[in-house]
Amino acid sequence: MRAALLALAACLTALALASCGGSGSNNGRATLNLWVFNEPSGSFTDAAKRCSQASGGKYEIKFNALSNDADQQRQSLVRRLAAKDSSIDIAGMDVVWTAEFAEAGWIKPWPAAEAAQVKQGTLAGPLKTATYKGRLWAAPANTNTQLLWYRKDLVSNPANTWDGLITQASRLPKANFIEIQGAQYEGVVVWFNSLVQSAGGTIVANNKVTLGPQGLTAARIMKRLATSKAGDPSLSATKEDQARIAFEQGQAAFEVNYPFIYPSAKEGAPDIFKNLAWKPYPAVDNTHPAKAPIGGINWGVGAYTKHPAQAFAAAACLRNAENQREAAIKGGLPPTLASLYDDGSLKKDYPFADLIRKQVDTGAVRPQTPAYADVSLAIAKSVSPPSNINLDGFVDSLRGKLDDALDSKGLF
Repeated sequence: MRAALLALAACLTALALASCGGSGSNNGRATLNLWVFNEPSGSFTDAAKRCSQASGGKYEIKFNALSNDADQQRQSLVRRLAAKDSSIDIAGMDVVWTAEFAEAGWIKPWPAAEAAQVKQGTLAGPLKTATYKGRLWAAPANTNTQLLWYRKDLVSNPANTWDGLITQASRLPKANFIEIQGAQYEGVVVWFNSLVQSAGGTIVANNKVTLGPQGLTAARIMKRLATSKAGDPSLSATKEDQARIAFEQGQAAFEVNYPFIYPSAKEGAPDIFKNLAWKPYPAVDNTHPAKAPIGGINWGVGAYTKHPAQAFAAAACLRNAENQREAAIKGGLPPTLASLYDDGSLKKDYPFADLIRKQVDTGAVRPQTPAYADVSLAIAKSVSPPSNINLDGFVDSLRGKLDDALDSKGLF
């Protein structure tokens, strides 16, 4: 990673340079640079090796590790793409970047034939995250959603709503925390967005602010958890991995997180794993269905690649059934191909597959807007730390910030 950052710094200082480095070729074989976070299980690097071998000498994929922090991943890619860096052949894109990257001309739209191949058998939710203005701009590599994980040795029947869980956890004599992401970054935006949609509302639609009273409902739940006995004192600094660690160390009876915690606990916390159970994402109330988050990574082809044909072929290979199966089993990254959810061998190692598929199909896609980076920052600053949320005038205040974000009136 240090080498990658040094290379990035060199690119940024060369202001007159049209691109930084670029992809090369080796005896007629294209070298394709793949940029994505360093997935801990190694499933991405394994996929790159397999696809390189399967190409029959047409290309070799070179893995370049980005930060594991989504905000830093975006920053690194945006700086390179804004400099028209031809060395970004394939980019691992967070699902919320599609509109921004497409509108800016930083990625190529998928050609009709290749797009039809990607759409075939792909779940509707992930496909929506890769589509902008009716065109496919990326190939869904994996999806993600959060479940309610709990310790069945401490709780036999978890409540179905957030308020019920907070009450239930607060009454436990030990391990009474609900671990979730409350730090001022994308994770807390995911939480807020899912709460708003679970209450029947939206935040932004058709590039207009649509936030209503459901925003206050979401803010109230977040503040209630943060100020209750069920709120971890470190909530305002908690991201996905901190929540995982706290749960594995026995500090919490509940955790709202992505499925990567399952293989992690299986390997590193066997005492916790033997009592690990799961339920659907909590609802806001008993009248609205819960809308769980939709996350994941989509493969985008860089607009300035020197090898577009090979890059599209490689991106398609990286998200084939074999590679998605490994990412699910080893890395806890749910597939985007519907057929894998009917695969008996996958279900054996992924016993919550049916629940994930259901939640992904009905989940809460975050606002699709080219201004998403500012929208996300406006939300994060308004709801983190959750304990300090000012409920008086909350919706009007956030609506004003969102209006400014959509109108490009300032970076938050």
